[in-house]
Amino acid sequence: MQSFVDFIQGFLGLGATVILPVAIFLLGLFFGQKPGKAFRSGLTIGVAFVGIFLVIDLLTLNLGPAAQGMVDRLGVELNVIDVGWPATSSIAWASVVAAFIIPLGLVVNVVMLLTKTTKVMNVDIWNYWHYTFMAAVIYAISGSVIQGLIAAVIFQILCLKIADWTTPMVRDFYEMPGVSVATGSTVSYAPFIFLVKGLQKIPGINKLKADSDSIQKRFGVFGDSMVIGLVLGAAIGALAGYDIGDIIGIGMSMAAVMILMPRMVKILMEGLMPVSESARTWLNKKFGDSDITIGLDAAVLLGHPSVIATALILTPITVLIAVILPGNNVLPFGDLATIPFVIAFIVGAARGNIIHSVIVGTIMIALSLYMATDIAPVFTQMATEASINLPEGSAMVSSIDQGGNLINWVIWRFFDLFN
Repeated sequence: MQSFVDFIQGFLGLGATVILPVAIFLLGLFFGQKPGKAFRSGLTIGVAFVGIFLVIDLLTLNLGPAAQGMVDRLGVELNVIDVGWPATSSIAWASVVAAFIIPLGLVVNVVMLLTKTTKVMNVDIWNYWHYTFMAAVIYAISGSVIQGLIAAVIFQILCLKIADWTTPMVRDFYEMPGVSVATGSTVSYAPFIFLVKGLQKIPGINKLKADSDSIQKRFGVFGDSMVIGLVLGAAIGALAGYDIGDIIGIGMSMAAVMILMPRMVKILMEGLMPVSESARTWLNKKFGDSDITIGLDAAVLLGHPSVIATALILTPITVLIAVILPGNNVLPFGDLATIPFVIAFIVGAARGNIIHSVIVGTIMIALSLYMATDIAPVFTQMATEASINLPEGSAMVSSIDQGGNLINWVIWRFFDLFN
């Protein structure tokens, strides 16, 4: 069993830049593409994801130290450290239930496709770690592998159903036909879409409009997404107490993120479209159903400038509300760079309106911090059992990504009633 777990961990350690191209290549062959064409599609998607993750790394390397600078200036003392998704995924795959998740997840997806309970063919196997973490949490509180696997299946089914529900948004707002997103750290915040809809009915607030197009029309060159990235990045640097050189440096990095991310996503779509068309043709011929979508990493949604702009505004807000929220013990850090993933569906529901997205995003993150605080004892227990070293000065650990994940928290609390 341990050798199989090690194999799974080694396979997933290859990352999305290897796993997704292989999956797309095999899908292309399955749906009747010539080997050369399928290979080019997979390679193109691999190249695009290399670019996307390089841009995300640029975001992470700049936001992490800036957040620490803001925390230091505020003199904050919070005893639960947000360790971020990399440590969280390591905790998940260290659980004894990890070996079952990928085969079980594939079976669940195929059964749902055959029974037409979903139209999402999720090739984002790399992000199955979200299901693994759900199973690991329930195993930690129950000691039952069966309960853990049931919880993982419930989580996956909800992710796929939400992906079905949000497919029109991905197609129309993000301009990605044939694509869906079932990534756990994004779909779990989809229920807050209803909050966006309610906000847009409030007189006065519904008139506030600040999407990327309207900003550029009003401010000309100063409303360009690259300039917005420069300004927001420089503002974060100033709040962190940087000197002028570092302020300009982080501003330039955020300007680069704003301009490079959409171009990487465009390359990804170039590789995906031939496979998507082949899938639709094959499925229509076999089942009379051409609406099947391919589930991809939520990183594909980060190409819209409103997503990055909203995330940059929410970064200092997240640090501030962590300080002032009564009862919160979580110090945001590791998952600040995942804020674009958390708010991607919210920005889509708001049709790119940055003002509405920031308002709802602030409420979401406040609730997320409370949930992350609540689950911290279990999270810390799992980290200790996985031999993850606790950050210096912390009594416990948690994360915004999974510790403050709404659906994860609800399922954990439900199972906790019986354990």
